[in-house]
Amino acid sequence: MALEITPFDMAEMLDSEEVIREYFSQVMADGEADEIIRALSHIARARGMTKLAEESGLGRVSLYKALSPNAHPRFETILKVTRALGLNLSVAHA
Repeated sequence: MALEITPFDMAEMLDSEEVIREYFSQVMADGEADEIIRALSHIARARGMTKLAEESGLGRVSLYKALSPNAHPRFETILKVTRALGLNLSVAHA
């Protein structure tokens, strides 16, 4: 009997604003730049890339490129994405 493996998609787990905020908070606390970009990609897919592109003022293709693995988006792009997602970047004493 063969095992059936279902691919895991983090975006499917992000089904409420509370879950999204907690997920992003944890990634920001523990993550590095690549992990933060990956988390933003998961959140963007959970919310809908087309809607995010419209709200951020970025093109959909540009958004996909900026949030793809090994991307190095400009800080301005990260700010546009986080603001359009309703997320804040904040500073706290480490």
